[in-house]
Amino acid sequence: MPTIIPITDFAAPELDIYARLTENQLLNRADPANALFVAESPLVIGRALDAGCTPVSFLMETKHVNGKGAEILARCPADIPVYAAELEVLTQLTGFHLTRGMLCAMRRPPLPTVEEICAKSRRIAVLENVMNPTNIGAIFRSAAALGMDAVLLTAAGSDPLYRRASRVSMGNVFLVPWTYLPEGVDWTETLRQYGFKTAAMALREDSIRLNDPQLAREPKLAVVMGTEGDGLASDTIAHCDYTVMIPMTHGVDSLNVAAASAVAFYQLGLMRCPE
Repeated sequence: MPTIIPITDFAAPELDIYARLTENQLLNRADPANALFVAESPLVIGRALDAGCTPVSFLMETKHVNGKGAEILARCPADIPVYAAELEVLTQLTGFHLTRGMLCAMRRPPLPTVEEICAKSRRIAVLENVMNPTNIGAIFRSAAALGMDAVLLTAAGSDPLYRRASRVSMGNVFLVPWTYLPEGVDWTETLRQYGFKTAAMALREDSIRLNDPQLAREPKLAVVMGTEGDGLASDTIAHCDYTVMIPMTHGVDSLNVAAASAVAFYQLGLMRCPE
């Protein structure tokens, strides 16, 4: 059983990792080997443990130590510190009511290479500069549910391991393989070298419909989606093999990127032609 350490003061230094360090400080770009992330709720923490993530410490309501946190704690080494506090202390943490009473600091796992992901995948989602962690989380949840094998992201977008992103994803950021695309190169050509055709989601005069049979017939397809508001960069669209639109009515010309991802993943992932 991990070591239980009672906390009665919100200013306790043990709470810094949960209360006072920013996401970028946890990411620790200067020392990636010691980079951390914080997972929220038993579901998300459990999926992170399933994926092999290493816990560093826990913070939870005292009542959960022998309650709904007991099963999670039983999976962890005995030297893992568990900081426990009453709810009136923990509610000083912004958004604590969303955590289901439990937080866990974990070491960031090493990411696979683009080559490793492409070798094992037939359908990939590519996210170009998607900035909102809520959208990232929702996209990962849809990717897991609707037949996408992996997610590739540009470095300028939001981090899938941000607390909000992993929470909104319901822990699916730990189920769907992901990594970052190389910077400073034409990554559409990189994907092409690994056998993928690229489909840019954009409303253009030359766009084909999402249900066009030739898309489903592609043995390896990357569905490319752009940042909130501006969508995909013009150069990205120009370098993709297809430009694809979701047919819409009532004069609506776009969907939120998370909503659009669910529609696209259903049609191009879940409903793809069998091997």
